[in-house]
Amino acid sequence: MPAHNAPRPLLMARAALFDLDGTLIDSEPRSRELWRRLFTRHGLECGEELLARFSGRRSGEVIEEHLPRFGRHTTVEQVRQELTALNGAPDLPPVRLVLGANRLLQRLRRHGVALAVVTSGGRAYADEHLTRCGIASYFTTVVSAEDVIHGKPDPEGYLLACRRLGVTVGEVVVFEDSAAGLRAARRAGARCLAVGQAARSPVLCRMADHAVEDLARAPVTGFATSRRES
Repeated sequence: MPAHNAPRPLLMARAALFDLDGTLIDSEPRSRELWRRLFTRHGLECGEELLARFSGRRSGEVIEEHLPRFGRHTTVEQVRQELTALNGAPDLPPVRLVLGANRLLQRLRRHGVALAVVTSGGRAYADEHLTRCGIASYFTTVVSAEDVIHGKPDPEGYLLACRRLGVTVGEVVVFEDSAAGLRAARRAGARCLAVGQAARSPVLCRMADHAVEDLARAPVTGFATSRRES
């Protein structure tokens, strides 16, 4: 993968597919605090290494994986409802757009690139934060946890987004900030950019075609734009 300061060739795309948490919105501090509070309420340890493994995955799958720790008769739905209730706490870290997100979305739309969100979160959660951050109108479709059988790192969500947009996987570029998301993009056969925390990790950068911390600098453009400018 090219170094951060090396010339970056443009990736031409008909569509750009975005993870949500940590990629478009800076929700990771809020998410980690939610998981930390949930585990602490049950007297369970939840360190940074464990929290990092939750990134990019569906909450239901994380809960199911750790369900035995919550008690013999506890169900996934009970823990999920508890997590949802904790999400209403007023002192949680706020959710904001990540650096350069608005500028990139404006540029891609101007260049005729179709846009979609592929998130491990639920649809109501995605709609709430896309609307709250003022970027909901950019996206043709949102693929959420309810739309797939298998979450990331399975490629199902990204392949579904391609079908909804009417593009082939070779025509898209994926933006991801987690190991699970980058693996999903690779398994789908898509080109991908490591962003956010992934752009600061040598291990995750090696899984991507490019890495950018400022989304506005992402080297992606549309096919039609490239032809006009050549």
